[in-house]
Amino acid sequence: MTLEERLIRLIQTDGPIPLSVYMQIALHDPREGYYAARPGLGRDFTTAPETSQIFGELVGLWIVHEWRAMGEPAPFNLVEIGPGRALLMHDALKIAAIAGGEAFLSALQLTLIEPSPALRLLQTERLKRYAPSFAAQLSQVPAGPMILVANEYLDCLPARQFRRDGAQWRECVIGLSSERKLIMGLAADEPRPPMGTALTGDVVEVQSGLDLITADLVSRADPFCALFIDYGPVDRAPGDTLRAYREGRQVSPLESPGASDLTVDVDFGRFARLAASVGLNVAGPTPQGMFLLGLGAQARLNQLIQANPDQAEAIYNAAQRLIDPQQMGERFKAICLSSAGLPKPAGF
Repeated sequence: MTLEERLIRLIQTDGPIPLSVYMQIALHDPREGYYAARPGLGRDFTTAPETSQIFGELVGLWIVHEWRAMGEPAPFNLVEIGPGRALLMHDALKIAAIAGGEAFLSALQLTLIEPSPALRLLQTERLKRYAPSFAAQLSQVPAGPMILVANEYLDCLPARQFRRDGAQWRECVIGLSSERKLIMGLAADEPRPPMGTALTGDVVEVQSGLDLITADLVSRADPFCALFIDYGPVDRAPGDTLRAYREGRQVSPLESPGASDLTVDVDFGRFARLAASVGLNVAGPTPQGMFLLGLGAQARLNQLIQANPDQAEAIYNAAQRLIDPQQMGERFKAICLSSAGLPKPAGF
């Protein structure tokens, strides 16, 4: 029985399901979920670390800077959520090992939060020098000082979607058509969007996972610094942003569940408010381009071009894609959440 057939049976038995439940199953079903069975990095989508090595290298310098700002704790947990093909961490630690030296490498305890068995094998091989361990979720990361990095992770957190229906708000659900096909509709009842949601426009999306991440971070007794980079607005709640990508093209989110990547814009404003409300330090959100330039992107670009003059145009174009406001530089944002008492992180 395919994942789509199992979803149809679930809806026939229990009724329509919220969009967030559909996203969770389509992305993370252990047998046929997208990230568990067929992650398509570089095929369905391309991330910043795959665009230019500069991205990971600057993150590596950021990690060393924040480790030193913590007082160079030894040991400390370096955590990445959703490491994909481990290119970001590979490039980051290559530079961090030089900048931080033996003291940094000796203190480092690398933990990767990754659901895909296939990607875990790849990550283990690519990062074997650093002996990575794995965790299923952030709450399982061992106690101790922590530096966390998550690039393009927040956008795949399941989202509830609410639509204005006259004077009321109704939640979007996935049901069945008369031909037993998956369709999107509105719930019969009228649940209001969660508290703290900026109710603008006719559609809003809410990711409950942002609340869970904030709760996991604030519960840690030891100092931490957590960097998140993703795309989404700062001054409003996302509207109808659910999208699906397969083989480099955009497809219907309900087409062949589990075969395509599902993504939504991140509500950075709400994330910042949640963190601030529980006493965390919040830096940003700031545009990715400004963040990378603040870490020395221009200087690193010049170094690479001087060292590889025959590849200068390709190196320049890749770096520009990360920084240019017309490309990834403005749409992507960086935000850092840290425990009270730590100085303002680099790049903000």
